[in-house]
Amino acid sequence: MTLAARALLLLLLGVALGTNAVAADAPQPQRDENRDLDLIPQTVTPAANSETSVPATSNASNASNAKIYLENAFTQSWLRATAVPLPPPPPSPWEERMLLDVRDQWRLAPRLNLAYSGRLNVRAEDRLGFPNHENVINEFREGYASWEPTDGVFVDAGRINLRSGVALGLNPTDYFRTRTVVEPLSVDPVVLREDRLGTLMLRAQRLWVHGSLTAAYAPAVASNSAIANDSGLKSFDPGFDRTNSQDRFLLKGSVDVVEGFAPELLAYHENGSTRWGLNLTQGVGQRVVAYAEWSGGPRPGLVEEALRFGRATGTLPPNAPGALQQDPRQHFRSELAAGASYTTEQPKITFNLEFNYNQAGFSGTNWDDWFQAGRSATGASKLAGQLWYIRAYANDQQEQLSRSAAFLRADWVDAFVPKLELSGFIYSNLLDGSGRLQLSADYQLSDHWTVGALVLTDFGARRSEFGSLPQAGSVLLKLVRYL
Repeated sequence: MTLAARALLLLLLGVALGTNAVAADAPQPQRDENRDLDLIPQTVTPAANSETSVPATSNASNASNAKIYLENAFTQSWLRATAVPLPPPPPSPWEERMLLDVRDQWRLAPRLNLAYSGRLNVRAEDRLGFPNHENVINEFREGYASWEPTDGVFVDAGRINLRSGVALGLNPTDYFRTRTVVEPLSVDPVVLREDRLGTLMLRAQRLWVHGSLTAAYAPAVASNSAIANDSGLKSFDPGFDRTNSQDRFLLKGSVDVVEGFAPELLAYHENGSTRWGLNLTQGVGQRVVAYAEWSGGPRPGLVEEALRFGRATGTLPPNAPGALQQDPRQHFRSELAAGASYTTEQPKITFNLEFNYNQAGFSGTNWDDWFQAGRSATGASKLAGQLWYIRAYANDQQEQLSRSAAFLRADWVDAFVPKLELSGFIYSNLLDGSGRLQLSADYQLSDHWTVGALVLTDFGARRSEFGSLPQAGSVLLKLVRYL
């Protein structure tokens, strides 16, 4: 880390830890790293934001707050021929997984806590031999210590899932989301936001009655690695090559301008480039909350970023020509998510409708070029591999592939009968009309058992974003035992 970077970090931490901003007699707020999210009326509880909703249970000890469950999940997929030849091996038509999920916190001292979150996967699928290291995957999501040296000041160190943003379908200001998804059961953005790898970092937060300030530094501790696939996962690798391959800095703060309106400003620095962000929420009446999330900064287009990454990690030959035309120059490009949530009175259903925009993503011309290049890729596996690699890169970065999209989500707790939760979303490419639809249902049989099902379908013309995917749809059935 350069001397300037060290100075910046010390300055940010000094500002965050300052105690003069709060009057001695002012009431102290509770800690909340995503204050804007609370303004959006969602029926999705923090527990329900994970892949499996965990019912509230009483704790025998105040020193620990554990959520532990065993889950068996079987997925059957339906595959189809693709317009662009898919490099081998083809996707597996089925997968069986047994999961042990643990989230726990311990109070070590009055102002010192320890938190852990992880998941152990035992899996089997078509063409995956048994036993080998790919049958067992351990996901080390979080593990950090949290210290409160004085009221309203928090210092955290360790692996932390630092989330930012107010939207649901796309989070432009969620800068630590890249390369964090491991073996998901769901493609729901709300689920992926919770069940992902955290980043090794030092974070300081300052909360006061009418605002907050957060500074975070994530050091580079490993070199960048190639994009992982189902046949190349490591059993007990913490994955710091994915989350901590370069130095990263984040500074964000919010101020209550008026009651119910607290804009959040963000500054993020990585690899010599700085991006700026803004999160806004505003209540409109009793049942509607409008929100917007924006981020912008200098960057090349998505195609150029993908090819650079592939060459740097050795996946693509260093001097191989690009399959698509790309502009290597950096321009100021924006990402935007703007929408609103609405909660009905009876039954209580929450809807979220958003417009998502990624200026670095594929335009209609880019898609035409991708399919046209795919025609000549028949019999040229390297060219087809590069075309699919660009899409794999966008997925690995949790980047919206197309320039513009619409996102609609609905959540219904106690649907028709008590303890039945229904949720679903539809994500549509506004350029070609293709999209992805996912519906899920979870029924809590008792305090210890839940059964659920999830249906996913990718629809659209054969030469469209989602219609060109090899998976036409899938069904997941699960049984959960809470411990």
